[in-house]
Amino acid sequence: HVQLVESGGGSVQTGGSLRLTCVASGAAVTSYCMGWFRQAPGKEREGVSWIAGSSRNDHAGPVKGRFTTSRDNAKATLYLQMDNLKPEDTAMYYCAAGGMGSCLFRRPSDFTYWGQGTQVTVS
Repeated sequence: HVQLVESGGGSVQTGGSLRLTCVASGAAVTSYCMGWFRQAPGKEREGVSWIAGSSRNDHAGPVKGRFTTSRDNAKATLYLQMDNLKPEDTAMYYCAAGGMGSCLFRRPSDFTYWGQGTQVTVS
C-alpha cells in the first residue's frame, strides 16, 4: 500500500522553471519503478519520465533535454526538475509507482499507485 502526494506546480512564463515533488508514504518504495505522467484538457494522459530504484531513468521525447527526474529513496521522494518550459507543457502532472516491469513497458495501466496531481500552467 502506497500513498503519493505531488506538490510544486504553479504558473510560470515560457522559458521558466518549476520543480515538482512527489512524497510517498505507507510503504517503502526503494525498489519500485516511479514515473511522471501528464494530462492536458481534451488530451490523453501521456508519460513524461520513468525512473527505477537504481535511478536509471528515461524521458519522453518532447521533454528530453529539458526535464530531469531524480529520486531520494531515503526520503521516499521523487522529483521532476522542469527547465525551459513551453506552453505545450501545460497540464496536470501526476506521480505514479509500480513494479519494476512498469519501467520497461511504461504504460499508465501498469502503474498501481497514483497521486492526485499538481497543475502546471505555462504562458
